[in-house]
Amino acid sequence: MSYLRTFLPWIVFAVLPSGQWQWAALAALVVAVAVTVQQRRSGAGYDALIIELGSAVFFAALTAIAFADPHSGVHDYSAALSSATLAVIAGVSLLIGKPFTLGIAKRGTPREVWGLKPFVRANVVITAVWTAAFLVTAAVLAVIAHAGDAHSAVATLVQVAGFAVPMVFTVRYVAAVQARAGAR
Repeated sequence: MSYLRTFLPWIVFAVLPSGQWQWAALAALVVAVAVTVQQRRSGAGYDALIIELGSAVFFAALTAIAFADPHSGVHDYSAALSSATLAVIAGVSLLIGKPFTLGIAKRGTPREVWGLKPFVRANVVITAVWTAAFLVTAAVLAVIAHAGDAHSAVATLVQVAGFAVPMVFTVRYVAAVQARAGAR
């Protein structure tokens, strides 16, 4: 559920009609801010809100561009830019030693596990997979947009796969790590 909430603004943006992209960007911004505020009120630290905060900044910029010029060329590349932005956010979180998944994982993990090397290492691996998935998705969506098919069913499938593949990996990897830990 945490990942769904984390990526809800991106999902909202992806499912709303692209012909009204400025409203989709605004809706995603509102969702990003609402999720961040709700999570802060429930006690989540900023380390658990890396994607949410980055989402709010991205959608604020995209909303401004979309309303300033609804026919901007940015529109065709907005899906690719979305995935690229997520790749940058996730990649930077790795570079600074604060993988974005660590904050999410802490929500459902006992405090005594947080500092253990296997827990931190698992989150580095998971964040790296998400980063790679976002990079690949961004590249493929850029190629599709360049070909003039930015709003095609193929582009939609690529976007869905860009979230589904790392999500499935995360679930399976966490289960494998927990099984190994339980076997010890």
